[in-house]
Amino acid sequence: MIDIHSHILPGVDDGAQTMEDSIRMAELAVDEGITTIVATPHHNNGQFENYKNNILIQVSELNRRLKERDIPLEVLPGQETRLYDGMLEGLQNDEILTINKTSSYVFVEFPHDQVPHYTSTLLFNLQLEGYQPIIVHPERNVRIQENPNILYSFIKNGAFSQITAASIAGNFGNDIKRLSHQFIDSNLTHLIASDVHSTKRQSYQMKKADNEIRKAYGNPVMEYFSENAVYVIEGSNITADQPLRVKKKKVFGLF
Repeated sequence: MIDIHSHILPGVDDGAQTMEDSIRMAELAVDEGITTIVATPHHNNGQFENYKNNILIQVSELNRRLKERDIPLEVLPGQETRLYDGMLEGLQNDEILTINKTSSYVFVEFPHDQVPHYTSTLLFNLQLEGYQPIIVHPERNVRIQENPNILYSFIKNGAFSQITAASIAGNFGNDIKRLSHQFIDSNLTHLIASDVHSTKRQSYQMKKADNEIRKAYGNPVMEYFSENAVYVIEGSNITADQPLRVKKKKVFGLF
């Protein structure tokens, strides 16, 4: 299993705080059935700054420590960048890291309670320059909760999205779980990942999300998400079905 979104690097953001935390998170990942994990520390979110070259050095050191401990987990480099107007320039200036360094996929995080007015233009410009934006955890964004078809417009125009395993598992409540299922129903998400921050045993939720998706949609849908994770780290083309508008079921009491 591949997990493309984690905060496993030590001491760089609100994830692992020490190398021992990172080791513990790696052990839990292996228990979860994860063989490859992408370290995606926060960048430019108003609290944390983690630049490309520093991340590459830290990932190399963590892999060295895991090898010393005989922990069968490969850590790949990535970055979770808060959307900002100069993001394209950040990529061109070698400050921002694509997933696994050599791919064209780049994580885009929105502020918790808004979608910036320049988002459509920026996503378009990223694609124009050959980058493939992946919007992370859109189901947890307040504006998208209020109007899920905001996400539809971005996906229709070529962006991708990744839902958090814990959202599917119900850890953020039934409303977010229901919205996550609506995004799957409407072909508006392409990847499932842990976004793990914690050393708690139940922190990953990947197995639980896997079981939930297989139960609700059958094995092929879960295989679709798993294959797309492989495509992302390989830099191949993600499989994407035609996006649909979210049907106006009651979400967060707003429809």
